[in-house]
Amino acid sequence: MSSGTFKDYLLLHFIVLIWGFTAILGLLISLPSLELVFYRTLIAAIGVAAVMLIRKKPMLVPLPDLFKIAGVGVLISLHWIFFFWSARLSTASVCLAGMATTSLWTAFVDPMINRTKIKWYEVALGLLVISGLLVIFQFETGYWIGLTMALISAFLGALFSVLNGRLTLRHSPFQITLYEMAAACFFALAFMPVYAAFLTDGAPIQWTWKDLDWLWLLILGGVCTVYAFSVSVDLMKRLPVFSINLTINLEPVYGIVLAVLIFGEKEKMTPQFYLGTLIILISVLIYPVLNYWNKRRKAVRTIS
Repeated sequence: MSSGTFKDYLLLHFIVLIWGFTAILGLLISLPSLELVFYRTLIAAIGVAAVMLIRKKPMLVPLPDLFKIAGVGVLISLHWIFFFWSARLSTASVCLAGMATTSLWTAFVDPMINRTKIKWYEVALGLLVISGLLVIFQFETGYWIGLTMALISAFLGALFSVLNGRLTLRHSPFQITLYEMAAACFFALAFMPVYAAFLTDGAPIQWTWKDLDWLWLLILGGVCTVYAFSVSVDLMKRLPVFSINLTINLEPVYGIVLAVLIFGEKEKMTPQFYLGTLIILISVLIYPVLNYWNKRRKAVRTIS
């Protein structure tokens, strides 16, 4: 895998900016988290299928690979369900702060799945993330359920990112996105009876849209999913998974700024929250330096 170009990293940051807006969309849309994920993935699956038909992209994949892609799609569905649920139970800012731990999970998940050596500095950066979370937990105790759900979502995000990194070696981003979105949609639909029976306190499934839900869902499914997800999968061919997930740590920065601008006082948190978030995001700045130093050290050893 190449180290990627400046254009690749610039595009990655643009994608992360788009993802920073998804928690805000989740609050703007009136639908509960599971129904929201169902419609998001349905719109995304239809959208990417339409793009593939127009561009005449091959759609079929071998059946064994289809099951693997579908399995990752289930993880994505769960990841988004916990993500939007977290935002509803807390705030967009708290949800995005929890999502910044994705790099910590990746530091352990990636070596386990790809059977590579755990890098000490990735673990160190992960511990730095934990220290930031402890600061947030200490002063934002009222949001601990939402933050916990965000941490679960972050773990699932790390897991499916690593698995997608392997899938990109065999299939196009469009094929992967199509079948993952379709599988995520079917899982959300199949999970609804359990959801209605045990998790809604007897409330019925909310199928109808209200006000501008249709517009926000189209943006969420089209721009934030079909476009952003396909581009991110394609970037996995050229950028390291850990580097991608560490850059995704900037999602809280973009998202929190946008949330404060859009929702105002509702999204303003304590100074300690922003201190903890800052500690988490410092890892974004430290990683490229440590990664470069590690590569130089290995190169010197090889020459000598």
